Amino acid sequence: MSETNPGSESPEADTGKKKSLFQRMKEGLTRSTRTLSDGITGIFTKKKLDRATLDDLEDLLITADLGLEAAADIVAAVGKGRHDKEVSADEIRNIVADEISEVLNPIAKPFVIDDSKKPFTVLMVGVNGAGKTTTAAKIAARAKAEGKSVMLAAGDTFRAAAVEQLKVWGERLNVPVVSTKIGGDAAGLAYEALARARDEKTDLLLIDTAGRLQNKTDLMAELEKILRVIRKLDPDAPHATLLVLDATTGQNALNQVDIFGKMAGVTGIVMTKLDGTARGGILVAIAKRFGLPVHMIGIGEQIDDLQPFDAKTFARAITGANGQE
Repeated sequence: MSETNPGSESPEADTGKKKSLFQRMKEGLTRSTRTLSDGITGIFTKKKLDRATLDDLEDLLITADLGLEAAADIVAAVGKGRHDKEVSADEIRNIVADEISEVLNPIAKPFVIDDSKKPFTVLMVGVNGAGKTTTAAKIAARAKAEGKSVMLAAGDTFRAAAVEQLKVWGERLNVPVVSTKIGGDAAGLAYEALARARDEKTDLLLIDTAGRLQNKTDLMAELEKILRVIRKLDPDAPHATLLVLDATTGQNALNQVDIFGKMAGVTGIVMTKLDGTARGGILVAIAKRFGLPVHMIGIGEQIDDLQPFDAKTFARAITGANGQE
């Protein structure tokens, strides 16, 4: 799937009344919500809670990509003290939402730029097509809106489209973009960008990288070289390594967290394209298995559709439970 065209996004596109985060998240997660909410309605319409209904619920949660462990824990919570009692679909949705929220609360952490580090250097990692370049631009836009100076580095030197896309974003956001020739040395580019950002006392440096998982050895060598080279200038760099995951990949996201965690020392996750999938539950499986912070989620194509991750809002939106409007 191709990344978003910069020209198609506009912060002014939504001219209607500003919607609450819950409303926007609920709309963005429509497909995932339909899977869980409609499934729960189908299972728990005028039925007493028994082993068969609990098995059906567990199957539903696994189908929604919450993972075996989370599904089993949620089913145990639903069944506790309710066997042979009549339960409504709304009651079950609220219980499931509470359980999901409990899993996600510990990993829902805001993305913070440490002003004591100049530049605060962020390495963007993830497979091609996950939305790294667009996400870097959206983070840049948010930082600019907060009054910070930003620089972008086009470190995915093997894809001309990625370099060009970042340059277009740079022009639109009025932030400098450091680039090199196609096929050029990504580590050298990262070094040059960090040196320039330090000289110009830039607040935030975002370094895009390649995501060619077809050859993990080459990718690992490239990432290791980038880290080695930029640490010659700043031993603490990067200050954050953000893994961008495409929600539509479902269970494959678990493999990506594992691989990039080992290769690049991922410090936090951004999940994109939640509006285009029924697999939003994968965040629960990731939280259970890895416990990495989830900083932001993408629930649409507009600039402000990259939202800070809020566990309770997400849990209630994805289950169709009652939420704060």
